[in-house]
Amino acid sequence: MDTTTELGLNDRTAQLDKAHVFHSWSAQGKLVPLVIAGGLGCRVWDHDGRTYLDFSSQLVNVNIGHQHPAVIKGIIDQVQLLTTIAPSTANLARGEAAKRIVDRAPDGFNKVFFTNGGADANENAIRMARLHTGRDTVLSTYRSYHGNTGAAIVATGDWRRIPNEFARGHVHFFGPYLYRSEFWATTPEQECERALHHLERVIQSEGATSIAAVLLESIPGTAGVLMPPPGYLAGVRALCDRYGIMLILDEVMVGFGRTGRWFAFDGTGVVPDLITFAKGVNSGYVPVGGVIISDAISADFDDTVFPGGLTYSGHPLAMASIVAALDAMEEEDIVANAARIGTDAIGPGLEALKAKHPIIGEVRGEGVFWAIELVADRETREPVPPAVMARIKTELLARNLLPFIMDNRIHVVPPCVVTDSEVAEALAIYDEVLALELGYA
Repeated sequence: MDTTTELGLNDRTAQLDKAHVFHSWSAQGKLVPLVIAGGLGCRVWDHDGRTYLDFSSQLVNVNIGHQHPAVIKGIIDQVQLLTTIAPSTANLARGEAAKRIVDRAPDGFNKVFFTNGGADANENAIRMARLHTGRDTVLSTYRSYHGNTGAAIVATGDWRRIPNEFARGHVHFFGPYLYRSEFWATTPEQECERALHHLERVIQSEGATSIAAVLLESIPGTAGVLMPPPGYLAGVRALCDRYGIMLILDEVMVGFGRTGRWFAFDGTGVVPDLITFAKGVNSGYVPVGGVIISDAISADFDDTVFPGGLTYSGHPLAMASIVAALDAMEEEDIVANAARIGTDAIGPGLEALKAKHPIIGEVRGEGVFWAIELVADRETREPVPPAVMARIKTELLARNLLPFIMDNRIHVVPPCVVTDSEVAEALAIYDEVLALELGYA
């Protein structure tokens, strides 16, 4: 691993950042971002050579790991051929990328609209659903995140929508979350049945003929890796069919290997009407996202103009990175590795931590997509306070593990290429830090 560094560049980076960079979702005054200079596989490092094990995958997007040589080569080859071209042209890299994506989608999906990321993927999926149905309202869950653009942020259910509610036609409902059930459920079966009943009542109360789409993360990610109970997604599909509503599945965080499947909904028997993606499709090497469009919806625009577009839609460098990333993931069985790691290493390891540490209320997930929910009391399930999470984050970083912390949870989300030994290393660090927090280290 080459961690070539230069003394003084950490300070230079921090000074430039403090002086000129405005950070997202942050109060700027006391912010001290971690300096990162390079990376390889599941590790990143700063200019002084300090190395971190990346169990955040940055923003849960570096599925193939940092600096995968095949993806780097794909981008370089495209740079030498053509760096940019308008989206109105036909370009081989764009066509190859689209084909690789639809080849992994269900039957009946043959077109891809490329965007610059996940937020505008959801934005355009909402637009397509509204145009297809002639209806306006979009239903989404309170525990969700769909991006930070006009409609996407209002479709988001968490606090971030509140200062940004400028888009129209959005209604929220409660999705399933058995550990903190809104429906007094005690079993997955009850949670599924009651959550679906709740959704149907919302549909009826809002007026089914006004609803264009239900927008769901196949597995809500930032909200807590909330695994839907068996039958829930199928039940939502059935409700959408009953009331003539489009189903948009947001696969931005969970798509392309994160769950140990190409799409998180694979194996559920559910076929949505629109699929949004970003992040894992090329591990964020170049900004990109998109909408995979069912044939019934794409046909609407055979003779009617689609009223949407982006200057960098289908950017050649992004397209080349998709082709290289998906080919490498296929050739190297990276998706299968994510599935095996979840079953054989992360899952059992987290359960062992739960048995040892009473601060852990629940662990849940699959593939390389897990959450440790921390509680002050297992009986009441009271979340630990923010001060505890701040200490835990500080101690994890002190042990050279880069975590993903959200609310009262540690999200265990390494790249899909993570090894058994790297998982063991991370589990040992989690174990030590949780023991320290509980005062019996």
